[in-house]
Amino acid sequence: MSRSRLFALSAIASSLLFATAAHAAVDLIAVGQLGGLTGDLSKETAAPLENGVAGNLLGGLGSGIAYAGCHTFVAVPDRGPNAVSYNAAIDDTSSYINRFQTLRLRLQPSAAGAALPYSLTPKLIATTLLHTSDKLVYGTGAAAGVPDGAPALNGRNHTYYFTGRSDNFDPAHLSTNDRNARFDPESVRVSNDGESVFISDEYGPYVYRFDRRSGRRIDTYRLPDTFAVSTLSSSGNNEIAQNTAGRVANKGMEGLAISPDGKTLFGAMQSPLIQDGGTDGAYTRIVKIDVRTGKTTQFAYRLTNIGTTAKPKYPTISDVLAVNDHELLVDERDGKGLGDNSTAVFKKVFHIDLTGAQDVSNASSQAGLAPYAVQKALFLDTVAQLTSHGYSANDIPAKLEGLAFGPDVVVGGVKKHTLFIANDNDFIGTVTDTNHPAGIANPNQFFVFAWDASELPAYVAQKLVGVGKGRGQDEHVCAPDYDDDH
Repeated sequence: MSRSRLFALSAIASSLLFATAAHAAVDLIAVGQLGGLTGDLSKETAAPLENGVAGNLLGGLGSGIAYAGCHTFVAVPDRGPNAVSYNAAIDDTSSYINRFQTLRLRLQPSAAGAALPYSLTPKLIATTLLHTSDKLVYGTGAAAGVPDGAPALNGRNHTYYFTGRSDNFDPAHLSTNDRNARFDPESVRVSNDGESVFISDEYGPYVYRFDRRSGRRIDTYRLPDTFAVSTLSSSGNNEIAQNTAGRVANKGMEGLAISPDGKTLFGAMQSPLIQDGGTDGAYTRIVKIDVRTGKTTQFAYRLTNIGTTAKPKYPTISDVLAVNDHELLVDERDGKGLGDNSTAVFKKVFHIDLTGAQDVSNASSQAGLAPYAVQKALFLDTVAQLTSHGYSANDIPAKLEGLAFGPDVVVGGVKKHTLFIANDNDFIGTVTDTNHPAGIANPNQFFVFAWDASELPAYVAQKLVGVGKGRGQDEHVCAPDYDDDH
């Protein structure tokens, strides 16, 4: 047996052993939702898109969610409503203007006898459109028989908006060209000073920094060319077929974390790069990015649900969250549940530690990554938790994608940390299928879990504006500007 093969088997065995230690003291404490049939606060984008859907439909909020301090969160919808079949040449995408939503998610103690100790009534407080002063490339739409891909709002004060249209790219450059107007946001994090947000994307993949007040792009973090595809297409299937390296279409940088000191980003690829096996590969990459210099380091991550009789193949990461500057939580999931006419099975959050992990920037292929994969341990089995609280597995959202730590709470007299998990409802506000023949609401949902400090003893809360010095994310030290109840 070759040495590389032996290393690969040892890494797998070690990781499997590490993964058996689940964290038991993580429990559901609250749920909340925002309806999926209303508009957001950007009325200027309300006109119907190419597919007839309102351009400001409030949906997809759980693609990414981040705590901004004092009960305030920001959330990013992905590239917009493309569940309506109207034009396969552009993957049914539209000129939906990318944006982030600002939410108030304040936990309140429940009344005596309630099923959960806290209640959550989400409130939308702002909608911010994403744009740049750099002239962007938009598709003409001619080949697909659709209108020009440039939004009608373009041009005001030299403003160019990012959109979900898959043909908004320059074919003469790599997919990571930052002048492409197409943008598919998947995760978001807030800078420590509260002035900007970092957003990762699947089209490039890109990592951009935007001014939080205006939505204007203020910085670009260039990923290595090995993450890009060189032959671009408005059809994701064509991009996969025509490239031998780079990210798999619609499976780019799905997750993004920020270290507690705000100096480091961690971007997670949803699936392995094409050269690492693509959707047949077992090892994807996590990229460490220095916020000041843009320098990158890469780590190998072994996907658990990679394809056996017991574990059907759903090799995807949906988000990552920084426990400290070297430990992360990683959300892996299937695509099953509400919205998919199926039963949720595999939605788990794992804990990893990058201490001593090998930089795999120069490695390639599954065999090349396997010996260096980081160890992982189960932190939360989300399906098991929700079903233990009475949820039917058919009603658990198919796409639980966004992770965020939140404010501390007291449960049973004990102070605990919180983890918020949000769903991407694909902009589909109601679902009628074989599991729900009479129809069922498919809102933007938020599930809140409390966990003991002993579960992640090295946890360090991000230091954010409006949060008391030295007291982490304590909800009792909010500044008046952030808390409308003071």
